[in-house]
Amino acid sequence: MLSKRKTSSIMTEGVIWKQLVFFAIPLLIGNLFQQLYNTVDSIVVGNFVSKQALAAVGSTGPIINTLVGFFMGLATGSSVVISQYYGARDYRNLRLAVHTTLIMTFGLCIVFTFAGIAIVPYMLRFMKTPEDVFAESAAYLRIYFAGVSGLMLYNIGSGILRAIGDSRRPLYFLCFSSVINIGLDLLFVLAFKMGIAGVACATIISQFCSAVLVLIVLSNRSEPYGIVWRELRLSKAILKVIVRVGLPAGLQQAVTSFSNVFVQSYINVFGSSCMAGWTSYGKIDQFVMLPMQSLSLASTTFVGQNLGAHQLERAKKGMHTSLYIAIGTTVFLAILLNIFASQLLHLFNQDPEVLHYGLIFVRFMSPFYVLCCWNQIYAGALRGAGDSKGPMIILLSSFVVFRQIYLFVASHLFDSIYVTALAYPMGWLLCSVLVYIHYRRGKWEKNYSLLVSEEEAAPAGKA
Repeated sequence: MLSKRKTSSIMTEGVIWKQLVFFAIPLLIGNLFQQLYNTVDSIVVGNFVSKQALAAVGSTGPIINTLVGFFMGLATGSSVVISQYYGARDYRNLRLAVHTTLIMTFGLCIVFTFAGIAIVPYMLRFMKTPEDVFAESAAYLRIYFAGVSGLMLYNIGSGILRAIGDSRRPLYFLCFSSVINIGLDLLFVLAFKMGIAGVACATIISQFCSAVLVLIVLSNRSEPYGIVWRELRLSKAILKVIVRVGLPAGLQQAVTSFSNVFVQSYINVFGSSCMAGWTSYGKIDQFVMLPMQSLSLASTTFVGQNLGAHQLERAKKGMHTSLYIAIGTTVFLAILLNIFASQLLHLFNQDPEVLHYGLIFVRFMSPFYVLCCWNQIYAGALRGAGDSKGPMIILLSSFVVFRQIYLFVASHLFDSIYVTALAYPMGWLLCSVLVYIHYRRGKWEKNYSLLVSEEEAAPAGKA
């Protein structure tokens, strides 16, 4: 019986704010641990290797996120489809959707591994990476992409679990792998003197550990979402729906991340100290953004399940509740960040010039964080309704087109790091306004069901 499945959660009944908070808290803690991967890498190399190594780790982010972001967006399509089947209690097609998702992921793991390794030198040159950082950036990226399958498998597996309301077990696995990552970072860098290659190896080993754990959980055949490995089948109809929802989200994340390669190139012009300061700020910035991002994921699942059960008004109430909680939390964290900015930046590097740039970014950017709440929450909720194309167009227009035009013009008129950094909050503001307008137009309310019939969902090769 469904009631006995303690790890999953039906979100179509009960107190809305409690369900969102209790679902989002494990997501938040899990995301905190996930951020520890690169954050610990940055702390270790910044304190025990060099500021050039710290700059190298930070400058690789846009390249990694370009490929991984595309996959994560595509995985959103799987999560939305699975959550709607779960909300509708259609367990046969739920399992079929899980199987289809896994087959898709295995194929993409191969593609992303080779593609990632191949583009490393070209992307670093494109970003105008300084010579004193280039070699270490290339070494980190090649190792990272060689083991990117672990990250992809963990994230798709945890996405499946979140879609059926289980945000706890992905958290446990992430905590476990984060502890392994920290231990291996220290072992490889301090004991084996492997430098930046050591933190890259530690990261991919720990990611594979979390991937193995989540696949073991999904292999429980007694659950409606369980994998039956001998019966893996691809449903073309379900894959088509996954791609229809996930491809716009994937393109949006990939292109947005790729646009950050351009932003990074503008930062790189100011030298390795500015790069290291930007890296330190970026790691702190990611932690402040986590509550709203966790609530965005929670709203995707909440909206998906409730629309699968045809409860439109409850889904809309969930969107608004998520937004209010996100705003309050973000304002509180932004205040704390400004109070403890200097102490936090010291964790990464003690070079006075690096700290100077880091403080500039923290003080200047943090007052604008609240602008992100609207675009994060509404975009996540709209994806739960199957409306992925609208948010994609809006986010690309704001975070890519507008931001790049702004940077091109501003860099020719001003030689100022403040003006360069302003590209982010300006994009946040524009995106939030446009997403809210799109939500209020209400087209998503008229055609939100992603479910297909059993006949349509039949696996390839079956009647």
